[in-house]
Amino acid sequence: MAISTTRLDRFISESCLVNRKSVRLILAQKRVYVDGRVASDIAQLVDKFSHITLDNKVLQSNQAHYIMLNKPIGVVCATKDDKHKTVIDLLAPLFAQNIRDSLHIVGRLDLNTSGLVLLTNDSRWSERLTSPEHKIAKHYHVTLEQPLTTEYIGAFAKGMYFSYEKITTQPAVLHILSTYEAEVTLTEGRYHQIKRMFGRFDNKVLALHRFAIGKLALDGNLNTGESRSLERFEIMNISG
Repeated sequence: MAISTTRLDRFISESCLVNRKSVRLILAQKRVYVDGRVASDIAQLVDKFSHITLDNKVLQSNQAHYIMLNKPIGVVCATKDDKHKTVIDLLAPLFAQNIRDSLHIVGRLDLNTSGLVLLTNDSRWSERLTSPEHKIAKHYHVTLEQPLTTEYIGAFAKGMYFSYEKITTQPAVLHILSTYEAEVTLTEGRYHQIKRMFGRFDNKVLALHRFAIGKLALDGNLNTGESRSLERFEIMNISG
């Protein structure tokens, strides 16, 4: 869902309980600042992350949050769950309750998959990462029950037809690391996609770990269950 915007004059009118005519005068007197700059256009669009002041009084100062988490196995990618600990639960006490309540998950992992999970309250950013048209790569390390062969590489590259959804997966890159280990790169995230693709070879996935999304790799200093805020360059450059 995209972040909703509103006109500046409407925001001030509703926030300060003044009519639109008064708002025009306030703006003409250069008493309003948006993100540190004088605002004079009544039709200027603002959103929930716009920092807005009137006569040096803060009317809105919401902060965008971007977090990476090293998700353990057995934790669910959900905001609430009656049976399992959630990724939101793991953020305490590093992130305050009001921050945790504002977050949503960017690209979920299932219960038995570990690794990089991103959380944010900025829906524009998360939409850019998850939209199929942008084809942001997700990188996984996979451990298999049976030996791998080069036959897998071509099958993944061509895509596979899933009759239940009546779709053919986008081409995926498989790089064999050893007899039982591989790296898989996807640009989509169908339900249990990696496990189902290896299932075509009757080869059970024993462990699945996401180690990168786009250009953003999981911080090697984060232990399982730990999290941190993203740096600005990570936020800006993740999709290339």
